[in-house]
Amino acid sequence: MTIVRNSRPVRQARRLAILTWLTLALFTPALGAAQQASLPTRLTDAEYWKLLTDISEPGGYFRITDNYTSNEPEIGRLYSMLRERGTTGGVYIGVGPEQNLTYIAAIRPQMAFVIDIRRQAVVQHLMYKAIFEMATDRADFVSILFGKPRPIGIGPDAPIQTIWDAYVRVRSDSALAARHFESIRTRLVTTHGFALDANEAEQLRTVYWAFFYWGPAITTRGAPGGRGGGNGSSFADLTGYSTDDSGVPRSFLATAEDYITVKNLHERNLIVPVSGDFAGPKALRAIGAWLTERSATVRAFYLSNVEQYLFQDGKQQTFYDNAATLPVDAASVFIRPYAFRRGAVVESLCPISPFLVSAKAGRVQGNNDALGCVR
Repeated sequence: MTIVRNSRPVRQARRLAILTWLTLALFTPALGAAQQASLPTRLTDAEYWKLLTDISEPGGYFRITDNYTSNEPEIGRLYSMLRERGTTGGVYIGVGPEQNLTYIAAIRPQMAFVIDIRRQAVVQHLMYKAIFEMATDRADFVSILFGKPRPIGIGPDAPIQTIWDAYVRVRSDSALAARHFESIRTRLVTTHGFALDANEAEQLRTVYWAFFYWGPAITTRGAPGGRGGGNGSSFADLTGYSTDDSGVPRSFLATAEDYITVKNLHERNLIVPVSGDFAGPKALRAIGAWLTERSATVRAFYLSNVEQYLFQDGKQQTFYDNAATLPVDAASVFIRPYAFRRGAVVESLCPISPFLVSAKAGRVQGNNDALGCVR
């Protein structure tokens, strides 16, 4: 019998093949897990609606039933504070209406969730989503939202206050608004296939026509407050006249770049409105679990003044326990604009982790402690 001995090159090739196989066997699952554990760069319409539906709690009651706009002129200062602090990327979570879009423009996250106990808030953000997709630039956005013909000569890079000054002279057009509303409804229901029920469809109609009726002077409850152009709380004030400490207007409509930042996320279905209670059993924890599975980090969580109501109802610790399930790191912050109103400017951006440790230890006894970022 003839014995054929393996040559040295053959032995080396075989050895290399075995090592390659072992490497793949050991690390391919890990690589696969890493791929699965990343945030999406885009959600399909079906994925977006399923995520929104799966995470949401049933809509609930809040003392302010209509909440068309924010009433927090501090937003311009917070925009620049976030940028100067380097709070960027990751995931943004917030509550309420349009101010979230400004914080998103400032932070430029990979993805965002807006959670509100009122289902109408979800519908309003879906309306904004449709308008962002329809509007090429900021002047288009204003035209569609308020049913006003676009003024001649307003270019895509016009200063925001120039845009508002131009629109003040433009009469609202109910026929134009009706066409815009139908385009919004069709885009949501037909183009995207979002299954709005009858109540949500009526809420969409109510919200859109409130913006048409009150115009750019619309405020939290609808009726103008008489402070247009003066850093008050109308939609025009909050997007055109809320300035940072250097006097520069800051909002999602302030510059073309800010607008495109938010528009791009909406076009990829990455701003997800959620109905839920901060102290509820599901929504926040579901967001936390979904993000943890994807190795994501919450970069900022905007709270408005929700804690004030949670303390009144004795639910604050339940909220803090829910918030503790969110994946955060040392750079993650709570955004509390009302801290400005008690002179706690620095504390308006409060590190999440140490604050939650303090809350768990019982050192956060009231809303003033929260605004002071006790830790």
